[in-house]
Amino acid sequence: MKSKIFLYLFLFAALIALYQFISSSNLQKSMISDIDDLKQEITDLKDSLQQSRLRILDVQYFSLENNDDALAYYDHLNLKNPARYIEDKLLETNEKRGSNPLVPYEGMEGDFKINKIKILNHRWLVADFSDGKFWGDLIIKYELKDDLAVDFTLMDHLLYTRSN
Repeated sequence: MKSKIFLYLFLFAALIALYQFISSSNLQKSMISDIDDLKQEITDLKDSLQQSRLRILDVQYFSLENNDDALAYYDHLNLKNPARYIEDKLLETNEKRGSNPLVPYEGMEGDFKINKIKILNHRWLVADFSDGKFWGDLIIKYELKDDLAVDFTLMDHLLYTRSN
């Protein structure tokens, strides 16, 4: 009887050891699979980040901040950020009562005001305007003078039509 108990205990211990071995083997396979999936995800994210960086560089190509030749025109003015200064001056034109004087349209739902500005170089900028319902784009020529005054000249404009 005593020998059968030891035999049963040995078989029970052997089954537990076999279960532990198979369980740890499956756990190891699962972890290796998870690690491989995470490595693939990291690779995909790195590729996506690289593509985003290239897209940003492409978008920044036409930008005053990244154009050293255009910025050289303003070195003598000692402005820390000429692009921001020009944007502020353009946005000041929104402060006048009624539509912005650079927008050649009368507001239909309100007054047309300039919203977004993209300074291309030391002479041109693109601006977006809207009255809340209708919108359009402007191409503006500007000149930053030595006395820090800025003259804006509308070169072209576009008002988008609404389609219902």
